Amino acid sequence: MSAALQDSARGFVARYEGARGHLPGDASVRAAAARTLRDRGLPTPREEAWRYTNLRPLAEFSPAPAAGVRPLALLALVPAFDGAARVVFVDGHYRADLSAPPVGFTTFASNPSFGQAADPVRERLVALNTMFAEDGARIDIPAGVDGGVVVLASLGSPGAAYHPRHAIRLAAGARLTLVEVAVGEGAYLHNPVTELAVGEGATLVHIRLQDESTAAFHLATFYADIAARGTYDSFALTLGGRLTRAEVHARLLGHGAATHLNAAQLLGGAQHADFTTVVRHDAPSCASRQTVKNVLTGHSRGVFQGRIQVARVAQKTDGYQMNQALLLSPDAEIDSKPELEIFADDVKCSHGATVGELDPAQIFYLRSRGIPETEARAILVHAFLVEAFDAVAHDGARAMLIAAVDAWWAR
Repeated sequence: MSAALQDSARGFVARYEGARGHLPGDASVRAAAARTLRDRGLPTPREEAWRYTNLRPLAEFSPAPAAGVRPLALLALVPAFDGAARVVFVDGHYRADLSAPPVGFTTFASNPSFGQAADPVRERLVALNTMFAEDGARIDIPAGVDGGVVVLASLGSPGAAYHPRHAIRLAAGARLTLVEVAVGEGAYLHNPVTELAVGEGATLVHIRLQDESTAAFHLATFYADIAARGTYDSFALTLGGRLTRAEVHARLLGHGAATHLNAAQLLGGAQHADFTTVVRHDAPSCASRQTVKNVLTGHSRGVFQGRIQVARVAQKTDGYQMNQALLLSPDAEIDSKPELEIFADDVKCSHGATVGELDPAQIFYLRSRGIPETEARAILVHAFLVEAFDAVAHDGARAMLIAAVDAWWAR
């Protein structure tokens, strides 16, 4: 481990030691997480799972008393949907005055349970979250109930370091559309851990818009367990953050379960964004789909790591991965690492990757119709990304993502 990252890990542990008496929940779980971080430190590129993402810039960040955020101004950036419930967190703390929560909503602060899926021993960022988690959203949708649309908004301010612990649970036959939006100002650390449980025949649609400040660190870990005939349909759009990583662990646990882990990353400047997935097929006749698109400008760097694990019992598995990248600058970089680990013999699994630049013939065609080159390039990039949004069935969420891309491109 680099000395800088070792010092950063020690700093986090020291802050935990000073605050542990005031943190809610099982102190033994937090203490075990602190030992993990003390003994193993933060991940480094020497570890295969972190080969393309270096947390060294995080060592430059020192949490400080939050400078204060303009919640109403930032909340104006969070789209509203007719009839949708809204849950708002400011610097990781629930704000009831800004929220209109759904039925079945509680907070981690009022019921501090760390759950079963997250593994702080294996995942050091989960250990970091476990040490410091103070609040988070807990949403339970009863069997057969349509929970409608819930907007989960996270607002960050300069100097803050917060570690929300979210849990979303759908009982058998339930439905929910969760729209998660993260925005903020200045340099801060947002390190959420989210546990998702999809019951038999249930459907969870999860749309994420990450548009944090370009000075912020966004390190998110998701655990999704999908029961028989259940569906976890996820789409993530990454626009903000200095250094970001979204790591998704999905387990297909029952016959006929399905998951879609789609994403798009639009990066510029010196931004670094990593989308890493691990899909475990632990039951027969399950399907997984992953399509990730990247548009990279400036000196930005995008990463896609996708692993499909097929257990011996998981016959009739259908797994698919595709990573596509547009490099709009000679200094931009994409790293793509698809993996298949198959122990069953009756499966259909495939993966692919494409990397390229805008087609000069298409640019020429548009320019020949009187469209300036800058606008022609924007049209082609927009078309490349919007195609990915076809996977988003909710009209309002799809419009939100397209509007966010248009606003990013106009900056």
